[in-house]
Amino acid sequence: MIRPYTLKDLVIYFLKLGTWGFGGPVALVGYMHRDLVEDKKWLTEDEYKEGLALAQLAPGPLAAQLGIYIGFVHYRLLGATLVGLAFILPSFIMVVLLGMAYKQYSGLPWMQAVFYGVGASVIGIICISAYKLTIKSISKLNLSSVKTNWLLWVFYLIGIVVTVVTQREEVLLFIATGLIYMFIKAPPAWAKKQPALPSIVLAGIGFWEYSTDTLIKIALFFAKAGAFVFGSGLAIVPFLHAGVVQEFGWLNEAQFVDSVAVAMITPGPVVITVGFIGYLVAGFPGASVAAAATFLPCFLFTIILAPSFNKIAKNQSIKAFVDGITASVIGALVGAVIVIASRSVVDIPTALIAIASMLALIYVKKLQEPHIIIIAAIVGIVIKSI
Repeated sequence: MIRPYTLKDLVIYFLKLGTWGFGGPVALVGYMHRDLVEDKKWLTEDEYKEGLALAQLAPGPLAAQLGIYIGFVHYRLLGATLVGLAFILPSFIMVVLLGMAYKQYSGLPWMQAVFYGVGASVIGIICISAYKLTIKSISKLNLSSVKTNWLLWVFYLIGIVVTVVTQREEVLLFIATGLIYMFIKAPPAWAKKQPALPSIVLAGIGFWEYSTDTLIKIALFFAKAGAFVFGSGLAIVPFLHAGVVQEFGWLNEAQFVDSVAVAMITPGPVVITVGFIGYLVAGFPGASVAAAATFLPCFLFTIILAPSFNKIAKNQSIKAFVDGITASVIGALVGAVIVIASRSVVDIPTALIAIASMLALIYVKKLQEPHIIIIAAIVGIVIKSI
């Protein structure tokens, strides 16, 4: 079969997309469709749609998983591996460099002033993203849609309440909501044949400052987080907040918000913020382990599911399971926003910056997240210098 592109062509394309691709997951998958389907015609519409469906159905950051699938289409395991690395590498290098600067200068007044404005702006941006995820993943906010999807809304609200009250992510809650929705909406064939459900077993800059124990904890924690990111990379926020701030105490609240801001101002997948967090915790080894552990589940799910995905995609039980998990995960994201905002919006100026960021995203269409964050940084410096 004559392929319309070489593996080198594809790798170079994803290196460029990882370097210049701003706008978050929705924008990135849109760029891939425009460039690879419409302009270059390297993929057919059906190949693209199948990859997008897999990226939405399986856990993993949406844009990275679609890129890995595109690499798999004609070049199998080697293509998936090289494309995944090419897409992630540019933003990983950027967040490591930002981590080095952050560790070196975060104690200086000008850096504190920058993140005073940036932190508040990030809260506003995440609020808008959480709203968009809610209406996209659960249903629109009209009476008929809410009635039709009432159970998903219940899971969503439970996710919010549990996250706000416990201030941590509850993985067992996510799995439970997925199973409940599956058995109600589309019970699998084996469940219909049995009178009772069987028991389910749930299986300076500090560049080289790290400990082996910490790296092991980073690997286990970020692998777990990566396995429960459905759709937008921002869905990982409640997991990261609960772990790095509440459970392990690796970062304080201000550092965590700054980490999310770094993800917003760098191109490529939003989830790459894990590299910045890993660097702050354990230098370059920590950044490398955090990024590898987060993207490994996404990579494995793609290469394992891709060959037989047509059959899997038609399984209504699996779709229902994913829908149930997604509802409570998005609820947890909203809960995390509430928790983080209660500690990051500390005075009237930060509240105004957060509100202005939301309004700018809604009403000024040409403004994207990086532009808003840069403006917020300047405002922060001005306020702190007065």
